[in-house]
Amino acid sequence: MSLKTIDTIIIGGGLSGVYAAHLLARENKSFMILEARDRLGGRILSPGLNGFYTDLGPSWYWPDVNPIMEHLIQRMGLKGYRQFEAGLGRFEHQCGGAVQTVRGYTTTPASWRLAGGMKSLIEKLLETIPLSVIQINSPVCELKKRPDSIRVTVGESEKESTAQYAARNVILALPPRLAAATILFTPDLPDNLTQAMMRMGTWMAGQAKFFALYDEPFWRQAGLSGQAFSQRGPLGEIHDGSNNEKWPYGLTGFLCISAAQRKREPSLNQAILAQLAAIYGDKAGRPIHFYYQDWAREKYTATEYDQRIMREHPVYQPPAGCTSIWEEGIQFAGSETAIIHGGYLEGALESAQRAVKPKILKRCQGTN
Repeated sequence: MSLKTIDTIIIGGGLSGVYAAHLLARENKSFMILEARDRLGGRILSPGLNGFYTDLGPSWYWPDVNPIMEHLIQRMGLKGYRQFEAGLGRFEHQCGGAVQTVRGYTTTPASWRLAGGMKSLIEKLLETIPLSVIQINSPVCELKKRPDSIRVTVGESEKESTAQYAARNVILALPPRLAAATILFTPDLPDNLTQAMMRMGTWMAGQAKFFALYDEPFWRQAGLSGQAFSQRGPLGEIHDGSNNEKWPYGLTGFLCISAAQRKREPSLNQAILAQLAAIYGDKAGRPIHFYYQDWAREKYTATEYDQRIMREHPVYQPPAGCTSIWEEGIQFAGSETAIIHGGYLEGALESAQRAVKPKILKRCQGTN
């Protein structure tokens, strides 16, 4: 079967993949995005209510140390705002029943959120990319090296393929562990590379996050910053998620219990609301809207090895020191493969830049 050869196929439509597509579009290159989900954005997920958009994936960026992110936000005409941190914090002891008011703190460097949620960055980048090159509901199950191209097969593992493509270049904008667990590489990858990919835990893959919206910021009115930490659970870390003084107002944060515990808990939402009420008062248990996202249940984010919550941020690097394989035909991208800022949005952007320039631009046969 003869296939038309595309210059570059990007596997994964998260921030790294979409930004790589944006960079290729600026150079008028031939490319395609293959995304397994029915939406783009990957771990960026920002459902909204009356113009306010929550962040159930990554929430923050740090302008002082994230130059690529800061420059891109400005170039796209987006606006950021400081994370609200004024006031006292709350601390919940493991034994329960004792919630202590503690001194608040401000992060250094300063944490910022994006007006419109992080999805607004994805949406702005998509404005620069032709819709015709985006294929959603397209999980890649095999990459096969050919003499003059790479054959990309779409479909679920052990099922009949739904499509095949040929590419001169492939940008693998997936977490390495997910790629190793779901894609068949022909020929096989070296054992040390496969093992390195499987050892690289996917950031946030074991996490679950909530966002509760309210008509008023009653915690601020009580002199609280919205920051809270708990040794008891199910929530372990809470922050003010509001956009300055704009309605609605929000509390957001992370669960501290494991994916297995979360799966066994039949009334987890009620437990979260009860804990919020214990920390901030009865009003916190009655939000006008409540969102919950368990990333460990997302098959296009987490594998069976990602069910444990990471307690510390890993030091990410390209797997086994490789930024590319198959004579540079496949380039690793995605935040976990970044040389700096791995696991963060900045790392997703940095890895996309590295994957696209200058090697792929030189290998592409399209015109500038």
